[in-house]
Parts: sequence; C-alpha cells; structure tokens
Amino acid sequence: MNVAHHAVPELTESDLLAMGFKDLMALFGKLPAPTVKEMDGEFAARLLAQPSAMAHLIGTLTVNNPLTPGHWLCKAFKPLSAERGQGYNTFAHFGRTVQRFPMQTLIAPSRYDGRPAYTLVYASFRSLCGAIHMVDEVRQVGPDLYLGIGTWGFTDRQRRIPLPFVLRGPIAPYIGHIGLAKKGFDVHQEIPAFRKKGSML
Repeated sequence: MNVAHHAVPELTESDLLAMGFKDLMALFGKLPAPTVKEMDGEFAARLLAQPSAMAHLIGTLTVNNPLTPGHWLCKAFKPLSAERGQGYNTFAHFGRTVQRFPMQTLIAPSRYDGRPAYTLVYASFRSLCGAIHMVDEVRQVGPDLYLGIGTWGFTDRQRRIPLPFVLRGPIAPYIGHIGLAKKGFDVHQEIPAFRKKGSML
C-alpha cells in the first residue's frame, strides 16, 4: 500500500466543523492513518458537513435521536494486537450512558484512494450498524484530532456515499468490550480493496 501523504496546515476541531463537504474530502486524501496501537480510549465524536441535505437529516436522526439510539457522545477503541482492535460507540440515552454498535478495527486500504486508513468494520458483530454494512475510515489531522468518513448501505452505490465526522481524544479510558462477534466472519469482505483482490484470484 502507498503510505505517502501530504503536509497539511495545523487544524483544530473548530476548523473541521467550519469546513464544507468537498474540503473535508480533499483534506482526508492528504492525511496519514493512525496506528492501531495509538487508537486506545474514548474519542469525542461529532458529525461534520454532509454531502447533501438528505444525508445531513439522516445522519442527525441516526446519531442524535432521543428515542434510539440517543445522543452520540464518542467512539472508543482498544488494540488487541498490532494489527487488530475492537471498539464501540457511546450514547446518552434517557439519562444513562450506554455503549452500542461494536466494531472490529484494523488498518486497511481506503475505498477512496487506496492508501491506509484506520478502518472500523461493524459487520463483525451482530448489531444494527453491522446489518447495514457500516464501515468507517479514520485518518489523523493532528495531535488528538482525527477525520473520519463513514459509509453504510446494502449496495455498492449506497456504500460509496461518504459521511464525514470528527474524533477528538482520547478523552477517557476504554470501558470494555461489548457485543457478540460473528463466528467465522471475514472482515475483508466488507472492504472494497480486499474484495477486488479476492475476485482476481
């Protein structure tokens, strides 16, 4: 995999929140991937500019719905080895803090440019996010600041729609693993670059 990346100016979370969708995608293409090891703990999470008004509405209803799943607070990660990790999302829900939507993490080629990205695969576990084939890619903007691109959908066309978010942290320790992992699940089947390699064998 090509690990080259371009220098970018020092940016803050406020800078990312003020950026438009196209600028966020251009920035993502210039950033390096963090290592699995350094992604350890809870990272405050917020949505950024979305590709359309409909995507913004769906995103807001998905991560800030008071009925379910609640108000999105963070993503959290724990390295299990140098290559793989595990994680969850945290929500505020009716006065409680709850962990939902576990995922497996690894470094994998980005669907956008083929360069490495810290990748979150939800289909490794049984959950709503797993059922809709959610996959997130994360790259590092600067110290304790990360730009993520989420995707989900039942078709390749749906999964090509990028949904940006920002992570800041770690702000707290990882609480513990949740979720029921699927036995025999191959994480590669959710990552386009690996699927293409398999089809060529």
